[in-house]
Amino acid sequence: MEEQQIQESLNAHWQASAAGDVNTEHDIYDDDAICDYPQSGERIFGRNNLQALRSHHPGKPSGFNIRRMLGRGDLWITEYTIDYKGQPAYTVSIMEFRNGKVVHET
Repeated sequence: MEEQQIQESLNAHWQASAAGDVNTEHDIYDDDAICDYPQSGERIFGRNNLQALRSHHPGKPSGFNIRRMLGRGDLWITEYTIDYKGQPAYTVSIMEFRNGKVVHET
């Protein structure tokens, strides 16, 4: 997949995340994607499980701001803030792509 296509997929992903569109938000993931949350030690296996977890998050974000996206080839990093109840959470997403889909996110 070309880098421009990956960047377009990432933009659609982050826009859907900000809008609360959980179906479009998870289109970017491979069915067997793995998502690691190092701060909590959680590891989520599979797009469906990741979508289910995020769909039932008790503190839905009320704001979302991309600070920057960097990437080359199959490795892309996004720095962003999520607003939870008026408090910004500074976040970094590291996504590894294979065949145009995210196979691993940290």
